[in-house]
Amino acid sequence: MAPPKKAAGFDGIPTAGKVFILMVVVGVVAGIYYLALHSGLSDSLQSAQNRHRDLETQYGEAERRQQEFLRVSQELAAREGIDRRNKEILPEDAEMAAFLDDLNRIAELSNLELQVVEPRPEEAEELYTRLPVDLTVRGAFHEVAKFTHATSQLRRAVNLEDIHLKESQRQVEAVQANREDGAGAVPELDVTFTATTFRRPSAETANAPGAAR
Repeated sequence: MAPPKKAAGFDGIPTAGKVFILMVVVGVVAGIYYLALHSGLSDSLQSAQNRHRDLETQYGEAERRQQEFLRVSQELAAREGIDRRNKEILPEDAEMAAFLDDLNRIAELSNLELQVVEPRPEEAEELYTRLPVDLTVRGAFHEVAKFTHATSQLRRAVNLEDIHLKESQRQVEAVQANREDGAGAVPELDVTFTATTFRRPSAETANAPGAAR
């Protein structure tokens, strides 16, 4: 009688071999899972982290630029205010009519009589042009003081120069004639001076070959 044949195939593999094969299969499946899923997630996570760092850098740069923009905007606003004030102090145009109106208004408010108002020719300097006006006013000393103070409060720059005070001729004549209105009245003065304001030199004047340097 012939001996029995051994079973072929997986069933014929010893138990230890089956366990080993199973472990190999599990390892291969785990490797495939790691490569297919975990490795892909790791790459995605790394990419997301890199993107997050890039966004943080971009946000920081945007915030820095915003702060710089606000700083520059504030500086420009301050400079515009300074420029407006400078143009009021030293206008580009003579604006002589407005200046004479201001002097006349201040004289009236100070209760002074304007005797002479005589604009003189402009006097060009290196950084500005002088606009002198010869004035003669008549009134009491405190009225003259009020006029000079009010003139100093004008928005444009004004100098009062060559000031000369003397007793008014009208009061001298009244006193000499022993008139009642001259003897005990408040001393009345005739004041002559030059009220000088200024303007910026025009571009043509500033760039002229003969302009002062």
